[in-house]
Amino acid sequence: MQIIIFDNAEQVAENAAQWVSELIRNKDKPVLGLATGSTPISLYKQLVNKHKNEGLSFNHVSSFNLDEYHNINADNAQSYRSFMKDHLFDHVDINQSNTYLPTCSNSQNPREQGVSYEKKIQELGGIDLQILGIGANGHIGFNEPTSSLASRTRIKTLTQQTLTDNSRLFNEGEEQPTMAMTMGIATIMDARYVLLMATGKNKAKAVNDMITGALSAMCPASALQMHENAVILLDKEAASDLADHQYYQWADQQHRKINETYGFYHNY
Repeated sequence: MQIIIFDNAEQVAENAAQWVSELIRNKDKPVLGLATGSTPISLYKQLVNKHKNEGLSFNHVSSFNLDEYHNINADNAQSYRSFMKDHLFDHVDINQSNTYLPTCSNSQNPREQGVSYEKKIQELGGIDLQILGIGANGHIGFNEPTSSLASRTRIKTLTQQTLTDNSRLFNEGEEQPTMAMTMGIATIMDARYVLLMATGKNKAKAVNDMITGALSAMCPASALQMHENAVILLDKEAASDLADHQYYQWADQQHRKINETYGFYHNY
């Protein structure tokens, strides 16, 4: 893992946008893995600004989202398709027919939908860069604690903690889905690069468990300890439970020298 600690959440978003834009500018047909939730919103704002003000084009980009609520219409304001349109897709020049989410209605077999999603990712050559957040219980995507580290795209029942954490996004009386389709942990691990963003004190324990804890299905994000190219972007609050900040800062300085010389990416 490459651990980078910033003073604030804005700097986390700025650095994440640099990683994404470097890939988009330097690969003919980049494939992005995208995330929803409050943390990536600031990243998407940065990317929209880069499109409008710096000429960053998404017309050659394909994307796969981590997850989508089960049996929700794409035009529902609570769907992750709507989220992506509101925060990114409708504001850049991406071909939205090249943007994919792991959808599944009541009339569809979730097992078949999961296999189909995995196949589509493979058809496009795999995900070059997967954006991630982390839940307070250590989940990535909707891979809740006890998820198999070998899991693939499938349907998952959401934990009570996740439902409680997400309830703020739903209006009173609005039905909140209790199940979702999600990329599996093994699917995420197949990405050539993983970029996880975490901000705020409420993520500090999960971040510490992910980085310094045991490799365990009880903290699904801990699987990233085994990823060759996992980059963890934190603000000081999210990093507050970590020991040895001085080493992380020293290592980041060395990585920056390498990036300045050779660029952000290799073997994508």
